[in-house]
Amino acid sequence: MAKQSVADIDPQGKTVLVRVDFNVPQDDSGVITDDRRIRMALPTIRSILDRGGKAVLMSHLGRPAGKGHEPAFSLAPVANRLGELLGTPVVLAADTGGADSQAKAAALPAGGVLVLENVRFNKGEKKGDDAAYVAGLAALADAYVNDAFGTCHRTEASMHAVPVAMKAAGKPAVSGFLVEKEIRYLSDAIAKPKRPFVAILGGKKVSDKIAVITNLLSICDHVLIGGAMAYTFSLAQGGKTGKSLVEPDKVELARELVAKGGSKLVLPVDTHCADAFSAAANKQVVKAGAIPEGFEGLDIGPETARRYADIIRGAGTVVWNGPMGVFELPPFDAGTKAVADAVAEATAKGAITIIGGGDSAAAVEQLGYADKVSHVSTGGGASLELLEGKAFETVAALDEK
Repeated sequence: MAKQSVADIDPQGKTVLVRVDFNVPQDDSGVITDDRRIRMALPTIRSILDRGGKAVLMSHLGRPAGKGHEPAFSLAPVANRLGELLGTPVVLAADTGGADSQAKAAALPAGGVLVLENVRFNKGEKKGDDAAYVAGLAALADAYVNDAFGTCHRTEASMHAVPVAMKAAGKPAVSGFLVEKEIRYLSDAIAKPKRPFVAILGGKKVSDKIAVITNLLSICDHVLIGGAMAYTFSLAQGGKTGKSLVEPDKVELARELVAKGGSKLVLPVDTHCADAFSAAANKQVVKAGAIPEGFEGLDIGPETARRYADIIRGAGTVVWNGPMGVFELPPFDAGTKAVADAVAEATAKGAITIIGGGDSAAAVEQLGYADKVSHVSTGGGASLELLEGKAFETVAALDEK
């Protein structure tokens, strides 16, 4: 990526506005249940602080309606957790670029950290071009850093209009270490993979991954299909899918992908199914396309898991987006676990292995494989768009090296 990074700017005595992705899951009481996205931003934040700068951080959390403060979506718990991780007090502003943000940013000492309230409390964020909102944010700092990979595919104001405005005012706009790392891993995987190049695609819907499958079939050696979208492929081949999740309107498309993919496109040969979405349900393993009435597919079967693992173990590059089944509900986590174990083995043999965010990232975290792969992405949607071969306007707006 030929863009300047936070390492290329001198933050000494300056205020740096950093767009981070602190969209972290919380339980009903507001306790953060997974702080990985906060931890992944620490190298960029510490680089600014350690070199005498001040960090003003902005992020979204959830999907508030853009009509002002909503307590359930406040970044207060995030600011508290960030303070614990940094070992330094973190100030929270009551607004986003308004009077409170301006006063608190101006009062920050060297090494100080300010978190702005949720950017999506302001309707100007999603609109993307609200002049007053953009100007308020751009005026807060001397430089801009994009370290929010999970939102890089969205041209919201804090991601695009703000850095454009700051550049127009002669201020640097650069990438953070996380964005730099994410794009390097995913772009290199697509542009110059170590072969064999194996893609593993799961998830619910074929329609979510049409462009990804099409693009990867042109560059991969194998594309392995799992998750509920496998049942639409079964339907396309004349199989029986019981009460499994399928997309009848995508059957013709699935047939076209099968024809185009040939031997590259690898589909399940068996399915672990049950008569209810429960670990206590009646369960059976059947051939792919032979799911009985009243049963639904919840995981790839053991023979598919073995075949997939054999292919993965021999890979030079692996990109994985989407679990193989309902990994949150044993025993239907077996397929995902077998794939994760094979990816870890491939990594140990020297393969580059990339987990493409979203549910697949949650799966490897939950199953204990996150530290046994090359890279776990923080952005599911952003990862998919890179795998489709798309470029990001938000990154294009940053300063060239």
